[in-house]
Amino acid sequence: MLQIKAAARTLFERCLPRKTTTDSAAGQPESRKDYYPAGSVFDRWSESAWENGIQINHLRDLQALTVRTRNSLYEFRIISAEKAEVLVRGGLHFPELTPVHLSGSTLGGSFIKSKGIYIGFCMEFGMGGLRIFTTSPVQWIGPVEDPGEMNPGR
Repeated sequence: MLQIKAAARTLFERCLPRKTTTDSAAGQPESRKDYYPAGSVFDRWSESAWENGIQINHLRDLQALTVRTRNSLYEFRIISAEKAEVLVRGGLHFPELTPVHLSGSTLGGSFIKSKGIYIGFCMEFGMGGLRIFTTSPVQWIGPVEDPGEMNPGR
């Protein structure tokens, strides 16, 4: 099971200053809203080893996994790993198994790690047409049914 560990901070958990102005009295940035996730910088995004999650397209059709976000627990059954088509159940919006396309993981900006689920990122589902659903940040991923059967060659 992949989990967030307090001591192990990835480059995506760190924050970078949004602007350079400071409170002259303290010499510190004005507030937390003046920061953004370091992972939203393209150079950081492309340099990442992407070791804190999984790629759906590296799994097998019909495998199951569970994902815990800050607000909900989701159960997945992979219908087509290659196309990232899954059945999902969990949270307020998916009380029953519902077919969706797992677009990938995002920090809420314009970048998305296609077909991936990564700790600290929000999952984004396509539900047909312009309907998109984004979760709260992922806290842990697991268990994957038959993890020895993962297919990294896809």
